[in-house]
Amino acid sequence: QVQLVESGGGLVQAGGSLRLSCVASGASGSILSVNDMGWYRQAPGKQRELVATSTSSSSTNYADSVKGRFTISRDNAKNTAYLQMNSLKPEDTADYYCNAKIWTVMRGWDDYWGQGTQVTVSS
Repeated sequence: QVQLVESGGGLVQAGGSLRLSCVASGASGSILSVNDMGWYRQAPGKQRELVATSTSSSSTNYADSVKGRFTISRDNAKNTAYLQMNSLKPEDTADYYCNAKIWTVMRGWDDYWGQGTQVTVSS
């Protein structure tokens, strides 16, 4: 069974920084390939929205609201994605979710989500 585990959320003042991590893990040999990885967020009462994505060759895409402040990166050897968040604003407050498209022995290509990590930015 494949899992995405996020970490790094917390409470920070406006203007501060946080770094989120997401690790894809599974039984030995179960993950054959990880394609796109990305971060999404959902604020209370709002729909989940894309924050940033990265292909396996590190081609990236960002929401306009985070361009120039957030950076997504990957360590493919560790099946890990990171989201460096700088100059945080109160409107960045949300639950942040990791997403990955993973090829496994049992299911072929499938879409996986983490459990979410909370980010709160105080003004």
